Amino acid sequence: MNLAYRDIKHNLLRFVLTNFGLSLLLGIVIMITGVYGGLIDDALKQARAANADLWVVEAGTNGPFAEASRIPGDTRELVSRVYGVARAGSVTYQSVQTDVNGHPLRMYLIGYEPGRPGGPRRLAAGREILRGHYEMIADRSTGLKLGQEVPLGTRGHRFTVVGLMQNEVTSAGDPVGYITLRDAQTLQFELAPPASRREQARGGVGETNDQVNAIIAKVTPNVKVDEVAAALSRWKHLTALTQDQQETLLSKFVIERARKQQGLIMVLLVIVSAVIIALIVYTLTMDKVRSIATLKFVGAPDRTIIGLIVQQALSMGIFGYLVGLALVLVFMPYFPRRLVLDPESVAIVFFITIGICLAASTMGIRLALKVDPAEALASSG
Repeated sequence: MNLAYRDIKHNLLRFVLTNFGLSLLLGIVIMITGVYGGLIDDALKQARAANADLWVVEAGTNGPFAEASRIPGDTRELVSRVYGVARAGSVTYQSVQTDVNGHPLRMYLIGYEPGRPGGPRRLAAGREILRGHYEMIADRSTGLKLGQEVPLGTRGHRFTVVGLMQNEVTSAGDPVGYITLRDAQTLQFELAPPASRREQARGGVGETNDQVNAIIAKVTPNVKVDEVAAALSRWKHLTALTQDQQETLLSKFVIERARKQQGLIMVLLVIVSAVIIALIVYTLTMDKVRSIATLKFVGAPDRTIIGLIVQQALSMGIFGYLVGLALVLVFMPYFPRRLVLDPESVAIVFFITIGICLAASTMGIRLALKVDPAEALASSG
C-alpha cells in the first residue's frame, strides 16, 4: 500500500489547491530563468547577426555597442586592402522614435551596405532591400506589415517595409530594423528645415555625412583572425575587436547590472520556494501526527514514515513544476520581453526543484521521527 498516494487521495482538494499556489511560484522561477536567457540572447543577437570575424571601430573605444564609435566611411576601403580580409562592410546603429497610425514606435535602426557584411541574416517574410533608398526590413514585434510605410527622420522620409524578421530585438527589448547605409547616414546627420536654414544663413558648412559606427570584416579561412586584428590595430585611429571580444563586452559589461539583478531575483525566489515547501510539508506532517503514531504503534519501520513524507514533498514539487512550466509556455507569447527557455535551463530548474523538495522534507521527517507511538492511544477529545 502506498501511504503517500492514499493520503493525497484522502485530501485531494487541499493537495490540488496547495500545489496550484506552489505552481505559480515555481512558474515565476521558470519565467525569470526565461527572462535571464532572453536578456543574454538579445544582447548577443545583434553582434551575432552581423556574422562578423572582426569589428573595426574608433581607436580607444569598445564600440559600437558598448561605446560610441565614429570613423570615416572610406575606412572600409582601407580595411578591404588588408591581407586576410575577404570582405568588409560599413554599418551604423541608431535608435529612432516615430509614430505609425497614431501609435508610438521605437526602433533600433541598422544601416548597412546591401551585398556586404552587416545585413539581416534571414527573413521570415518578404524580400531583401533592392532599391538604394526608402526601403526597410523590420522585426515582426514592431507590428508593421509588408508594404506599410513608416515615417522617419526630421523631414518625414517614408520607408516601405519590404521584409520582416522574427525575434530580432536589442537587449533593451527594442525591435530592430534595417535600411541602407546612405539612408541611415541621412537620418543620423540631416537637420530639420528650420535648423538647416539657420546654418545656411550663418554660412556653416557642417560635418560630412560620410561617417559610420563600425566596419565589419570577414577573414579568409586560411588566415588567423588575431593576426588580421593585430595588423588593423597598428593604425593609430582604429581598434580591431574579434567576435569573441565583442560578445564578452556585451554579456559581461553592457548588460552586467541587469544580468546580476535577474540572477539575484532568481536566487531569492528559489529560497522563498524552499521555505514555502518546507512549511507546507511540516504542516502536512503535523496534521498526520496521530496517523504516524498509529503506524509506529503497529510496528511500521521508520523508512516507511520517511518514504511517506518524501514522496508527498516530491509529488508537490513535480506537480507544481509541471503546472508552472505549462503556464509559462501558454502565456509566453504575451510577455513584453522575449523569454528563452532552452532545455538545459529547464532541466536545471527541475533538478533544483527536486533538491528543494528533498531538503524541505527534512523538517517534516524530524517531526515524524519524534512522534511517540503512545499518542495513538491518546483521547481525541
